Amino acid sequence: MGSTPSGSPPGPSAAGTVQRGNLGYVVFISAGAAIGGFLFGYDSAVINGAVVGIQRNFGVGAVVIGATVAAALLGSALGAWIAGGIADRWGRRRTMQVAAILFAVSSIGQALPFTIWDLTVWRALAGVAIGVASVVVPAYIAEVSPPRYRGRLASFQQLAIVLGIAVSQLVNYMIALLAGGDVNNRLIGLQAWQWMLGICLIPALLYLYFATILPESPRYLVANGHDEEARRVLAEVEGAESDPGERVSEIRQVLRSETRPTLRDLRGPALGLQSIVWIGIALSVFQQFVGINVIFYYSSVLWQSVGITQANSLLISFSTSVINIIGTFIAIALVDRAGRKPLLLIGSVGMAVALSTLAWSFSHAVGTGEDVSLPGFQGAIALVAAHVYVIFFALSWGVVVWVLLGEMFPNRIRAVALSVAAAAQWIANWLITVTFPALAEWSLSGAYLGYAGFAVLSFVFVAALVRETKGRRLEEMG
Repeated sequence: MGSTPSGSPPGPSAAGTVQRGNLGYVVFISAGAAIGGFLFGYDSAVINGAVVGIQRNFGVGAVVIGATVAAALLGSALGAWIAGGIADRWGRRRTMQVAAILFAVSSIGQALPFTIWDLTVWRALAGVAIGVASVVVPAYIAEVSPPRYRGRLASFQQLAIVLGIAVSQLVNYMIALLAGGDVNNRLIGLQAWQWMLGICLIPALLYLYFATILPESPRYLVANGHDEEARRVLAEVEGAESDPGERVSEIRQVLRSETRPTLRDLRGPALGLQSIVWIGIALSVFQQFVGINVIFYYSSVLWQSVGITQANSLLISFSTSVINIIGTFIAIALVDRAGRKPLLLIGSVGMAVALSTLAWSFSHAVGTGEDVSLPGFQGAIALVAAHVYVIFFALSWGVVVWVLLGEMFPNRIRAVALSVAAAAQWIANWLITVTFPALAEWSLSGAYLGYAGFAVLSFVFVAALVRETKGRRLEEMG
């Protein structure tokens, strides 16, 4: 594959009857690209409903199932690391097509595994697709959006992710119901958990279709000498707001003045890195060490472990995903009004209280093995606390960390520093995901108490070291 076939510009976009040169058209293509974010959320969280079925089918323990679930995160780190180079070489649109194909192929592989180990490989491949989508989708949306709409259109990515998480949990619940409430029961020749993992093929093919008809990024077109195609795309997305010829000249001028930063540019006196880079890394790590992905990857196992049926546990997982969507909307509404730092502090306090309450509730579990359950009062408190935890995370650390990472670094190192912080986030996510099953076997209450401790530490860290970026120009960061 090369930048374009025979050096020619990509073909014309085919957006059907959508009116061009206006906000409606930009919303259309941004939403089409954001299907990659939907798949990011869907494929990350769909494993939640399948964990019990996989364990029973392959007869594996906590350590192995933790490694299988977490394999996607190592793949995501790899995908995010290579995505920028691929997008610059092949184009944003073709990179999205590659991600869609990886989503589709890995979905089929996960639905039809021979052993736990090839399932782990397919999960890792899905992770590569997630990592690629996590980089190319927001880059594409930013590059096709008119400046005055860019912030709101950029939020499509996060909104698509939380919608993908919610839909995956709803689909898991419906499949479990069709299978009589047991994910190891068969439906049309396959066990229910296999359908859960395989049905991701449908949005993957939809994404492939949209990635084929979307226009290429004007920035990529100018960088590769396709000025005429760039002018056409700019006329479509910006309409009368600007002169396409002037915009092409402006983009070319910016490209000429850019220098690609390297890891060497991050060097500083603070343990080998600039202090601002360490702050970005710490923000990423705290976002994961409060344990949020335990809820999205293992919540069905969690609720079953304290006596709730499979079908009902999947319904609870769906309800927490809806809460996640609500919290995301709250964050989008408040982040430019209340500021970044206040939201993070509020989130840390809310999560610490909710996680401590969960730890207290789980400490009252009675019984052993598959007969464990929570008393009625503690069970109700645990359900409420879990939802409170998710909404406090969503309205603060879930959205605000990504906003800060895009703003806090000086211009000259922003791209590479963001890559390092994002890689740290995937690794921290992997650590939490791979260790939770073993921690839960040791002490479910103790695991959540540990996450509460990290929430407390995150409050101290933000209060002491994080600077507010609200209302500041990117050029002021340093």
